[in-house]
Amino acid sequence: MTDRRWGLLFAAIAAFGFSFKAILVKLAYPHGVDAITLLALRMTFALPVFLWVGFVSSRSAAALTLRDWASVAVLGMLGYYGASILDFLGLKYISAGLERLILFTYPTITLLLGLAFQGRSISRREWLALGLCYLGIGAAFAHDVQVSGDPAVIWVGAGFVFASSVSYALYLSGSAGMIARLGAARFTALAMLASTAATFGHFAATQPMEALVAQAWPVYALGLAMAIFSTVLPVFAQSAAIRRLGSGQAALVGMVGPLLTIVFAWLLLGEGFSAAQMLGVVLVVTGIVLVGRG
Repeated sequence: MTDRRWGLLFAAIAAFGFSFKAILVKLAYPHGVDAITLLALRMTFALPVFLWVGFVSSRSAAALTLRDWASVAVLGMLGYYGASILDFLGLKYISAGLERLILFTYPTITLLLGLAFQGRSISRREWLALGLCYLGIGAAFAHDVQVSGDPAVIWVGAGFVFASSVSYALYLSGSAGMIARLGAARFTALAMLASTAATFGHFAATQPMEALVAQAWPVYALGLAMAIFSTVLPVFAQSAAIRRLGSGQAALVGMVGPLLTIVFAWLLLGEGFSAAQMLGVVLVVTGIVLVGRG
């Protein structure tokens, strides 16, 4: 198999894994687990892998300065703790399909952050992309409101997930320099360890420790699946895809993410599969493609 085909395969695996996370979260909630306990289980199961990667990648590397550690800690808490807990909270209120569309707008949020804080200008193409993305979210939002019959609940869930997308956009905006300094594998592993510490701190402050051992067995199975198939595997598959294809083509394969989530939600969760959702997917993906080309 050629490098390109391996790259496409790795990119497809990453898209599948990231898309399936919302489904696993939704499947776990009926068993009575709360968001922070579920996130703590996910991080616990993923922790050995990132400890190992962090150890191997740091063994012969230069020591980090205090400023490096502070940057890794802040970025890890934004990208893997903050974005994750806000996303898990939002999934209590909205469909997996709407969640994925809202999360998928993080490139547009990165544009807006550049406009607000870095004096960056936005081209007409990028303004068009922003409009298409948020029209698409509006279409999917209308579907959720129609199905639930309670707009206030959908606003709460969408707000949590949008805050998650903002948190992830902040992480991406600040991580480029650290990745260049430390390398992708080392930075990702250390950021994940920082976010794990933040997750455990949140859990210890709000839940009894017995909650980690008092869940129904499907919660542990789903937490383990989330750690392997929606955390560790897609993170490293995405890195492998980018090495073989470049970031642009790897990102294009990831465009199937929202559609995959909607299909999985229809098959496994019984969520609706409507024309409004399909319109939302088309508009959001078109907007992200325009952002990428711009």
